[in-house]
Amino acid sequence: MTTENSYPTNRLTPENTGILLVDHQAGLILGVQDHDQNEVRRNAQALARAAKVFGLPIVATTSASQGPNGPLLPELVAELPADAPVIHRNGEVDAFDDPTFEQAVRAMGRPNLIVAGVITDVCLMFASLSAKARGYNVHAIFDASGTTNILARETSLLRLQEAGITLNSTVGVISELLRDWKTPGGAGTAEIFSQLAMPFYGAVTASHAAASATPAQA
Repeated sequence: MTTENSYPTNRLTPENTGILLVDHQAGLILGVQDHDQNEVRRNAQALARAAKVFGLPIVATTSASQGPNGPLLPELVAELPADAPVIHRNGEVDAFDDPTFEQAVRAMGRPNLIVAGVITDVCLMFASLSAKARGYNVHAIFDASGTTNILARETSLLRLQEAGITLNSTVGVISELLRDWKTPGGAGTAEIFSQLAMPFYGAVTASHAAASATPAQA
């Protein structure tokens, strides 16, 4: 059965997709206990770098960044495109309750949204549900998000899935955007995978390069 968020009918492309990064902040990241905090950091960076590789619009946001939630992760700031808006909310838990954030998302003009957030069951959850309610096709990226325990993650998975939101991974959405390694995005994608999203891939590409450079044996 084909649904509104199915792969054939709403395949992610650089022309129809935008990225939302919700509350990847220095204080909140310390609460991530359901999987490795550094993986969440790297995958958030990977999504930001993918925005530059594929020319995607991207919006980042923080909540109470002057308080205990802390500033946006500095390594993530370094990866954001220079013109990417960063919306600093004063207290709205659901990012879409901030009119400035909603306006920035609307200005993207993209029907498909890749969303990641810390904490999963709050920042990712509410932004994804609100985006879905506004008619967007939403891909919730769980390995670029994190929460305080596994049970919270699992209940979030169920609630988002029941709402018709696509559950996805960082490598999954980047690969879908790439589509073909022969395109101009191939080299940038290889760097994202090797340096951030799949560190083992660096060894794979290095081995391939070394093998390709070795003269054939007589």
